[in-house]
Amino acid sequence: MPYRTVPRQAWDHLIAGNERFATDSPQRPNASHDRREELRKGQAPFAAVLACSDSRVPVELLFDAGLGDLFVVRTAGGTVDAAVSGSLQFAVKSLGVSLIVVLSHESCGAVAAAMNSFQKGNIPKDLQRVFVEKIAPSVIQAKSEGHLDPAGVEATHAKVTAEHIIARIPELAEGLVSGDVGVVAARYRLEDGRVTSVEEHFGI
Repeated sequence: MPYRTVPRQAWDHLIAGNERFATDSPQRPNASHDRREELRKGQAPFAAVLACSDSRVPVELLFDAGLGDLFVVRTAGGTVDAAVSGSLQFAVKSLGVSLIVVLSHESCGAVAAAMNSFQKGNIPKDLQRVFVEKIAPSVIQAKSEGHLDPAGVEATHAKVTAEHIIARIPELAEGLVSGDVGVVAARYRLEDGRVTSVEEHFGI
């Protein structure tokens, strides 16, 4: 299975799974008793996905992936802190994933809150302020590029986050140079169930 070691083929494999999901023809792979027994020995996911915690974005389902296929990290708005960066570094360094996908999505409440704070000055006073502050740079960049609609900000947030983790995690930058790791920023549409690429980082 080349997609386990070749970043671009890993992305193609995920997109093929998403097409099955979007067209109501999932294969539901790697969900058997034998697969569960195999995974008792350890895990070897081929990709890691940083996604929002939104209940409408079930990562394994929307990529029609099975048990042990994906290493998934989820936070509100897909925001990044030290624990998230460390988790993604672990996926690359210790588990050998060949692809990291940063996935934003349609109608993201965290992005909407950040946009509201930026546009109207309504900054949360509770812990929700944490992800609003982390998404603010994406809102600013989206505005500078003329993207004032939620879809534009969501796409920009995926791109900004992908660029941020590349700069922050040495193994990603090194993997991109060697061609061993790829990073894709993408956005999921609730409307039709499809994931579309926003920005792709593939080395050799």
